[in-house]
Amino acid sequence: MTTLFRRLQPAQKFRITIGAIAQLLKIPKHLIVRVECWAYILFVHRRDKGGQFMSYRQLQQWRNAVACQMQKCSTWQELQAVWLAIEFDYKKHKEQYNDEHYPFLSQIWTKYWDKLRDNKPFIDSLAQKTRFNLTEEFS
Repeated sequence: MTTLFRRLQPAQKFRITIGAIAQLLKIPKHLIVRVECWAYILFVHRRDKGGQFMSYRQLQQWRNAVACQMQKCSTWQELQAVWLAIEFDYKKHKEQYNDEHYPFLSQIWTKYWDKLRDNKPFIDSLAQKTRFNLTEEFS
């Protein structure tokens, strides 16, 4: 389990609907019998296929919760720590992320980085270098 996963605690905090699961899987809701929220993964019981495992990272709620974590940061140091946790999680579990998650999170991070930077005139070169390396690496 990564730092980001521990921070978000999706099994305890996410309210996952059958409609959201059906939309993600691109199936009608009536094909889903029930959804089990386990500690690290979801198990979807389906009428047509039996069971199917899903990662919390695939959910829209995951993306929104991560964006919320960035928005709560009051200093650029906090924001950078959250970003490093996001990047580590993304690299370790890249196959579990939807394609649009990382660009969205990168855009949010850049927005809040600029906002915090405007409030804080001095940013050390390491932090600024990290910012540009992270956004360029995944473009």
